[in-house]
Amino acid sequence: MKIFLVMPLCLLLCFSLSIQAADESLESLAQQYFSKMVATQAPTATKKELEAFLALLSDDVGNQHIPYQPDDTREPDGKKMMRKGMTYYLGSHTEYEATLLDTFIFNNTAIAVRYRHHAKGIHPQNQQQIEYTSTIMDLLEIEKGKIVMIRKYHE
Repeated sequence: MKIFLVMPLCLLLCFSLSIQAADESLESLAQQYFSKMVATQAPTATKKELEAFLALLSDDVGNQHIPYQPDDTREPDGKKMMRKGMTYYLGSHTEYEATLLDTFIFNNTAIAVRYRHHAKGIHPQNQQQIEYTSTIMDLLEIEKGKIVMIRKYHE
């Protein structure tokens, strides 16, 4: 009779520990994403920081930045396209600062990372001075431990 009581409790405990481990893994991924993304925006950022960030992404990663990039298509060369775009802007900031505000975990498939950032620099395309401060939320969709979609939202 005791086995009928102990068995469900063991299953519940195992399930609970599994969920906790998944949450900790996704929380770790959220922290890595934020720190590596911030490193790519620093005035001293190099391809080393860029590659560390890109290592978190799947090869077919999609990137959507509302309202600038409304298309959320995942392309087979998504990471390659992000590398090209991010390399173009690499080192364009003379100042960059970001503060992590919140992270939210949604089961084992999504993470939201909310942060406030301030940047100052020279736009590489038109050589105009830029400066902005904004609050952003990046919604990261996860598959097999990799980020497969990044959706950026401005507050």
